[in-house]
Amino acid sequence: MKRLESLDFMRGLIMVLLALESTGLYEHLFKVSENNFLNGFFVQFFHHPWNGLHFWDLIQPGFMFMAGVAMAYSLHQQKQAGASWQKLFIKILKRCGWLFFWGVLDYAVRPKGLSFELWDVLTQLSFTTLVAFLIFEWKINYQIIFCVGLLLLTEALYRFTHVTGFDQAFVDQQNFGNYMDTVLMNKINAGGWVAINCIPTAVHTIAGSMVGKIFLAGKQSKIKQLFYAAVVCLLLGYGLDFVGVTPIIKKIATSSFTIVSLGYCLLGLLLCYWWIDLLNHKKYLFFFTVVGMNSLFIYLFFEIVAARWFNEYIANISNGVLAMVSSFTLLNQIVSSLVIFSLEWGLCYFLYQKKIFFKV
Repeated sequence: MKRLESLDFMRGLIMVLLALESTGLYEHLFKVSENNFLNGFFVQFFHHPWNGLHFWDLIQPGFMFMAGVAMAYSLHQQKQAGASWQKLFIKILKRCGWLFFWGVLDYAVRPKGLSFELWDVLTQLSFTTLVAFLIFEWKINYQIIFCVGLLLLTEALYRFTHVTGFDQAFVDQQNFGNYMDTVLMNKINAGGWVAINCIPTAVHTIAGSMVGKIFLAGKQSKIKQLFYAAVVCLLLGYGLDFVGVTPIIKKIATSSFTIVSLGYCLLGLLLCYWWIDLLNHKKYLFFFTVVGMNSLFIYLFFEIVAARWFNEYIANISNGVLAMVSSFTLLNQIVSSLVIFSLEWGLCYFLYQKKIFFKV
C-alpha cells in the first residue's frame, strides 16, 4: 500500500504550528507588529473571540480530519493482514481509552490542585474516533446522512433544550454546551469552550475516514467530486452565518463552523495530495514529517512538560544570554521561542533517527 505522503506533511505542519504556538512565538510576533500591517496577519494565529473565523480556528478541525484519514489507512492495512472486526474494535477501544486518559491528564494538574476537565483535543478525539470506527463500514451516502444527523442534533440541543440560565443558543456562558459542562465537570470554561463539541466535530473525523477510503480506492474521478464538496461546504457554512441562521462559532463548534471548516480541510488535503502525491513534489517534506511521525509524543511534550517546565527553563537561559548583547526584549523573546522549538524539533529528529514512534 502506497503511503499518503500528503497526510504525513499535513499532520506534521499542524504539529509544527502547534509547537510554535506553545513557545509563545505568535504572541511575541503580534506584539512586535503592533501599529503596522503585519498585525492583521498575526492575529490569524489566535482563535476568534466568538462569532467569526481565523486561520487558527482551523487547526483543531484539521487535526481531527487527519486522524480520520489516518484511521482509514490503518484499518485498511490491518484488514489486509487478516484482522477481524472484533480485533479491530478492541484495538480502537484501547486507543480511545488512552486518548481519553492523556487528554484528561493534560488538564489534570493545576496550580491549585487536581482538576477533571474534558476540553482537550485528545479527549474529544477519543469520542470522534470511536464514532468514526463504528460506522466505518457503512456506505458513504449513509455516513453523510449520519453526519447531517449529528449537526441537526447539535442545532436541536442548542436551540430547543431551554435550560434555565442556559437557554441562549449562541451566547457565551449561557448556552446548552455550558450547561452540559456543569453536569459533566461542575464548571464552565471561562474561554467559552464546551465538552460536547465532540458531537459536531465527529463530522471531521468521519469525513476524514471517508476521504481516506476514496484515496485507497484509487478513483481519481472522485477527487473532482471532493473539490466540489469542499466548495459546497464553504458556501453553505458561510451562507448560514451570512443570512443569520447559525453563526460561525468555533468555541461551541456550531454546525456552520463545522461545515465551513470541513470545506477548508478538504481543500487543504486536496491541494497537498495534488502537489505531493500526484505531482511528486517532496523536496522539503522531511522537516514536517519528522514531527508528524511522532505527533502524539510532541503534543503531550509541549502541553505537559514544556508548558510546566521546559519552556520557562530554556527561555530563562536564552533570554539571559541574549540580554548580554541585545536590549530589545521582544526580539530576544522571539529568538528564545525559536530556540525552544528547535530543541523540540531536534528531540523529534532523534526519535525519528532511532525509529522510536509513540502510538496508542
